[in-house]
Amino acid sequence: MIIGDELLSDSFPYKELYNGVLWEVEGKWVVQGAVDVDIGANPSAEGGDDEGVEDQAVKVVDIVDTFRLQEQPSFDKKQFLAFIKRYIKNLATKLSDERQAEFKKNVEAAAKWLVSKLSDLQFFVGESMHDDGSMVFAYYKEGATDPTFLYFADGLKEVKC
Repeated sequence: MIIGDELLSDSFPYKELYNGVLWEVEGKWVVQGAVDVDIGANPSAEGGDDEGVEDQAVKVVDIVDTFRLQEQPSFDKKQFLAFIKRYIKNLATKLSDERQAEFKKNVEAAAKWLVSKLSDLQFFVGESMHDDGSMVFAYYKEGATDPTFLYFADGLKEVKC
């Protein structure tokens, strides 16, 4: 809403937290790139080598890759509190009066929860790298192998295609 980066799409289902202040989205590690395909040929029997084909496969997190999110350095508590206060203040001014009241009623609990998870969070911004825009947070739930992403719902703008 503050910056025009695409951070999420409806192809990623979300769960609302703190009365819709935060959206929680499950990411997945996926393999991208070269795929080893066995076509049944034996290059050494045919007088050839493996031609030095390099395996270009790489593991990426689907959400980070799809939306070209850029990881940011982590915050200490003081830095994070300064960021979150500024972001909430800027975001609140862009909301309707009705939504602003609901947002203000629930955002403090959401922010406190994020602060409690601070040491576990990874921080991402959109492709434009504007750190005044929506910050995307990621963490691993206990026992999870895939990351969970958190968005300030009111910081996202729905675009119909």
